[in-house]
Amino acid sequence: MNRALNGEKLDLDLRTGLPDALRVLLDEYPRAGWEAHAGYDGLIRFWLDRHMMFRRILERMQTQTEGTLDGHIDPGLFRQQIAELGSTFVQELRGHHGIEDAHYFPVLSGKDVRIARGFALLDHDHHALDVRISAFVTRANGALYAKAAGEPAIGLLHENLLELNKTLDRHLVDEEEIVVPVILKYGAGGLA
Repeated sequence: MNRALNGEKLDLDLRTGLPDALRVLLDEYPRAGWEAHAGYDGLIRFWLDRHMMFRRILERMQTQTEGTLDGHIDPGLFRQQIAELGSTFVQELRGHHGIEDAHYFPVLSGKDVRIARGFALLDHDHHALDVRISAFVTRANGALYAKAAGEPAIGLLHENLLELNKTLDRHLVDEEEIVVPVILKYGAGGLA
């Protein structure tokens, strides 16, 4: 689905950032000043820490996969670590998105009509990411059966992780730049 807002591409694969129409609160509350703001409380910190956790898990899986492809990591250790990290990543990310879609986004979207469409965009991203997460599970499962470092399944997982990292980071950055300014301006009322 090729969607646009004021001529700007909105699909996760095509987006290079938020459209100007959805940056109105970000312009008022730029990222560089978030931590110094009085409203930068436990919820924002917790939520951003979750995002950082997803990035770190992906980075660790990439490192493990690259090390295995280079012959520096034993395939048995690789399988164990990818199984643990992959399972945690999928469960935590799906749970995180479920809470956002069911509770956080509906509450936050009502706080400022100017960016309500941003929450629909983020919800759409979650559906697009579900497809990528399913592809990751398929690739990871294939790599778990690899007996040797040079098997194609490990290379396919590596390619999948690179693409997933790029796509997820685009979503996380955009989500942060919509959600954090809303909470800084209007507070976290109704989210707990």
